[in-house]
This record gives sequence, C-alpha cells and structure tokens, in this order.
Amino acid sequence: MSALLEVEGLTRHFAVTNSAGNSIGTVHAVTDVSFKIGAGETLGLIGESGCGKSTVSKMVVRLVEPTRGAVVLEGEDINKVSFSRMKMLRKRVQMVFQDPFGSLDPRQAAEDIIAEPLLVHGMRSKSERRARVVELMERVGLRADQMRNTPAAFSGGQRQRIAIARALALNPALIVADEPVSALDVSIQAQVVNLMVDIQKELGLSYLFVSHDLGVIRHISDRVAVMYLGRIVEIGRTSDLFANPGHPYTRTLMDALPKPNPARRLSKKRVPRGEIPSPLNPPTGCAFHPRCPLATDVCRQQLPALRPLAGGTQGACHHAA
Repeated sequence: MSALLEVEGLTRHFAVTNSAGNSIGTVHAVTDVSFKIGAGETLGLIGESGCGKSTVSKMVVRLVEPTRGAVVLEGEDINKVSFSRMKMLRKRVQMVFQDPFGSLDPRQAAEDIIAEPLLVHGMRSKSERRARVVELMERVGLRADQMRNTPAAFSGGQRQRIAIARALALNPALIVADEPVSALDVSIQAQVVNLMVDIQKELGLSYLFVSHDLGVIRHISDRVAVMYLGRIVEIGRTSDLFANPGHPYTRTLMDALPKPNPARRLSKKRVPRGEIPSPLNPPTGCAFHPRCPLATDVCRQQLPALRPLAGGTQGACHHAA
C-alpha cells in the first residue's frame, strides 16, 4: 500500500516563560513521532489526556509548526512549501475538531459554514455552492431545509455532521479527526462513527483518528498507534494490538476496558503505579519506567526503540516479548 501521509521524526517542544518573559523550562509535547497512513486507511492515535496526540494532529494539518521533523503529504513536505502551495494542499487534508460548537461560527448559517471552503478556493457561483451544500448535507444525514439554521438550532451530533460536511467540501484525500465524538452522547457517538465509516467506504478517504476511547478506536481503525508522554510506544494492526498488546502501557489501557463477562471482572487488573510524569521534566530512558512493573536499570538509562514484537506489533520496550 502506497503511503498517502508519511510523518517522520515529528517533534514539538514549547518554551515556558515566567511573567517577566524569561524562559523557565520546555514542555516536551511530542518527541520523534513517525508513522504512515495509506490510501483508504484509518490510523487510530490513542493515549491519555496530555500525551501529545492532539498536537500531532494539528502538526499534520500545519496548524502547529513542528520543532523538527517532516509531514509528507502525497510526496510534499508541507512544512517546506510556500503559503500559496499550502493553500492548495489544504484541499487534500482537512480537519474535524473535538467540539462541534466551538469549531463552528455561531453567527453563520449551516449553508455558509459548509460553503466557506468552496468560496475560499474559487467557487464563485452561488448556485453551484448551494447545490454542493445540499449534496453534502444529505450525505451526512441532514436535511436541505435546515441549511439556513445556525449551529444553536442543531443538536451536538448534528453540529458534528455539519463539521464533517465542511471537511468533505473540497474532496480531501485525508481527514484528521481530533476526538470527533468525545463531546457527544454515547448513542450519538456510534451514529457519527458509523457515518464516518460509510463515507470512507464511499469516497476512499484516509483518516487519522485521534481518541482516548479504545472501543471507538477498535471499531474504526485499521492500525493503531499508542502514545505515552509525547512518544509512540506501540503501533500495529488493530487486530494484533488488541489480541496481543506487547507494551506494558498498552496492556494497562486494555485492562481499563469494561468487561461484560462477570467472571472476567474479577480478574486482577494491571494498574500502573504513581502519576504520569510532567512533560516539563520527562524521565530519562523509557518514559513509562517510573510506573512500569517490568522496569529495570536499563529502562531508567536507555530509551527503547520501536522493534517487532511477537504479537505482530512494534513496541518501544526493553522487556516486551
């Protein structure tokens, strides 16, 4: 499978200053993240809050500039192209944000929100824009007679459908979805995820799907990357990762999944000790070692590289089989 998107060594550090403007530290938000997404593929990116997954998603669409690293979309590093070329590349990659109310202009009607990308990219005919908006609204399960309503007139799930329609307006090859269902009720989450799956099958889209919900990630993803404190600690096919998680951190995430079988609820859970370290002062060696039951001196001293594991995934752990 050819790579639509290649992310290589992506890193983003943020300087922290005091009230006088003097530097007092550096937040290591994302460090040396690499992955690929093929045409028509979904990569799920998962981890606890603060692990850096949203920062990765914003760097993929160049809303945040990386400290170093490359984001290569269809053969072009988006961080090295001109403003005018980046405008053209934005047709190929679009984003759906977490909060559908915050990401939509409350003063605009749904029609204007969905049509704005078309206008920005040169579709001057109002009739053509309206026809495209009607098509998009119907594709995401909204009615054409709702197009003059503002976001306040829609439910949370409907607002996210508007955001998806806006992302589809320019026929992108890749959609970056940053926690697109976490602000919705559980029943509505399933509807929106299934809608995205159906659209992907129909249009051949690729997704970078960011979430902290393992159930959602398992349902929608072809492959999964697990992040911890700014780094990918395990990556592989969804079936392999859920059947045989290799990294100790991935195993603790799996243990957090609800168990519908009462007998399995009584099984001993692997709960990591302590708190997540601060990205202002990340641990030496493996970042997970202060909480890991397998940690030894080598974990405290040496940063593990991603390597093939017996379960079919790649994991960054000195002791995983």
